[in-house]
Amino acid sequence: MNENWDSGYYGTEEHTGQRIARWRKLRGLTQSGLAIRAHLSRSLVAQVETGHKPATPSMVAAVAKALSLDVAKLHGQPFGEADRSGNAVHAAIPAIRRAFSYADVAPDLGMPPRSLKELSSELVRLQKLQGAAFHQELALRLPAVIEELTVHAVGSGKPRAWRLLNRADAVAVSLARRLGYNDLAQVGIERAADAARRADDPYLPHLVMLSRALLLLTTGEWDLALVLMQRSVGQVDEDERPESTSVLGALHLRAAVAAARAGRGAEAWEHHGVAADAARRNKDKKDVYALQVMPANAAIHGCAVAAELGDVDEAIRLDERLSLPMTMLAERRAHHEIDMSRALVWAGNANQSLTRVLRAEKIAPQMTYFHPTARETVKALDRYYRVIPEPLRALQERMFL
Repeated sequence: MNENWDSGYYGTEEHTGQRIARWRKLRGLTQSGLAIRAHLSRSLVAQVETGHKPATPSMVAAVAKALSLDVAKLHGQPFGEADRSGNAVHAAIPAIRRAFSYADVAPDLGMPPRSLKELSSELVRLQKLQGAAFHQELALRLPAVIEELTVHAVGSGKPRAWRLLNRADAVAVSLARRLGYNDLAQVGIERAADAARRADDPYLPHLVMLSRALLLLTTGEWDLALVLMQRSVGQVDEDERPESTSVLGALHLRAAVAAARAGRGAEAWEHHGVAADAARRNKDKKDVYALQVMPANAAIHGCAVAAELGDVDEAIRLDERLSLPMTMLAERRAHHEIDMSRALVWAGNANQSLTRVLRAEKIAPQMTYFHPTARETVKALDRYYRVIPEPLRALQERMFL
């Protein structure tokens, strides 16, 4: 361990525990008072505030709710606004806000929009950028697509135009949430829901609910997220269309994580079991909605459920059985590496934790640099070494920590 162990020092950037302590004091609460409000143990609050443990996403969400704060404020998001690491992606956010603002009014582009065929091809490219977690290029190209599709949808009313607009809105929602712009993500969900109602596709409203539930998980409203998923599950008939299996599987996976964060272990594993069955049935079907409902993704979610329930040993055991296919989206694979890096640092295995976060960076560097759990884990790793390993020091520099 390094000499800063007792100080809780991670580097130059304030860590999440320090932000929690600062806001707790501003609210006039003791550690015990915050623990009661957030349904946490006082010892955990103390360990996180002093930096002896990295804050988990579920803990940050619970504390944010208890302190009436946006989760992003405790994470310190948006990351990279004050240095060159995030200038390009953050500079594009106002353009996405503007694109969302048109809603049912066609923007004046000053020129004809691209055809729906051209925009559909561009959306495929954007979804590939999303899957590869290339945040900056995605952010720069996305606003124009949303505006052009709005012109088509509002002007023609064609369901195809609304379907494409729904897809573009969903991509923007995911990007905004990942960067910590939760208010923008909420606006995007509302736009996506409106487009889904006009798109003549029975599954799009349920996919909007998937996005909404994910944002609710981010902000600590896991009970509501679970209710939404259970309601959607009851409205999908698996025999109706082939793609219904993947939609049902995705809903159950999201419900499993929501139940785990709510501390409902039996319910979480029940949803996960149903999702795993759906993934096995779905493995040879076309992934129409790019939901990645496959056995490997179900297995990844099993690790996440165990970790959210506080069973780090089980998460590590399940992870040891995994072999992720290269066909899985880089975004999904990197997210798992980040989750396991966090679990391993909680288990006290710093070397393996460092290996996993470095692997996440190799798979999806931009996602890793902007991910709050990755940043928090990297800060925590600083504490476990008397002499900081060069790979960790270099990673800290690349993340501007």
